[in-house]
Amino acid sequence: MALTDRLLDAWYTGHPALGLLRPLESLYRRVVNGKRARFLAGEGSIYRASVPVVVVGNITVGGTGKTPMILWMIEHCRRRGLRVGVVSRGYGARPPSLPWRVRADQAPGVAGDEPLLIVQRSGVPLMIDPDRSRAVQALLEAEPLDLILSDDGLQHYRLARDLELVLIDAARGLGNRRCLPAGPLREPVERLSSVDALLYNGAADDREDGFGFVLKPTTLVNLRSGQRRPLDHFPPGQALHAVAGIGNPRRFFNTLEGLHWRPVPHAFADHALYSAQALSFTPALPLIMTEKDAVKCRAFAANDWWYLAVDAEPSAAFSDWFDLQLQRLVPASSSFALFP
Repeated sequence: MALTDRLLDAWYTGHPALGLLRPLESLYRRVVNGKRARFLAGEGSIYRASVPVVVVGNITVGGTGKTPMILWMIEHCRRRGLRVGVVSRGYGARPPSLPWRVRADQAPGVAGDEPLLIVQRSGVPLMIDPDRSRAVQALLEAEPLDLILSDDGLQHYRLARDLELVLIDAARGLGNRRCLPAGPLREPVERLSSVDALLYNGAADDREDGFGFVLKPTTLVNLRSGQRRPLDHFPPGQALHAVAGIGNPRRFFNTLEGLHWRPVPHAFADHALYSAQALSFTPALPLIMTEKDAVKCRAFAANDWWYLAVDAEPSAAFSDWFDLQLQRLVPASSSFALFP
């Protein structure tokens, strides 16, 4: 087991050795609390966009379902007539320059796996830059927009925001509730009291302190041909290789088991780079991966490689709440603020 995997396991299941990291955690807390205090005091260079900015982030290390939720929000806003754009850090991307406009035909090594997935799925205008303020400015110069969604960036305090949504894995929660490196938190748990809404990934029902949402499998897509097949394409009990290079691979494997298949799990690091050799498994079985992994594997995919497309399904209460926020944030004079 890799060091990062052991550390993740310790954060969520407990390990006495984590106590040795408390001094580093204390230092980390002082740094992040200082950054937020300066932001709240209006100190430093803070960019405020000419349109509302909605941050979709988390306070834990690892995946919480941000990409499917961003895709849901894009379509939700579009159905209400809003022109929406997205900015992202572009983790793992190596573009020729920054900020960089992501296009659907770019290589994942240039655009980054998650930004490329979002653009290929939705066609949304998307700019990547570790400096999200600069990304927002560049996007607004390139496109007439009514709203910008920031994929992560909760801790990027140089960017002013009008709404903060935090996603939490309903099964794993906040682990031991400690900050890095003694725990999985990017900011102290008290930070959650200041955000606008919490969304629990994997919660079928709303909770007292937040909304529930689930990731619903919708279809199988062949990496080579692009053919789409229903979920009964493989019969119950089908053995298959399952590849996941996401923040929480176990969630993906559980999803496949919930579809009554028998996955042979192959967990990789988040944002892993793949090769045909790395994915050459025995025995010979169909291979299913996440859509995020698929954007990096199409060039060398075999005939029986598939990805499982999933859609975020938030609760009706969240959808209604989000509509109220959009009505509040988008100027009533905008011809695009057309709410049913």
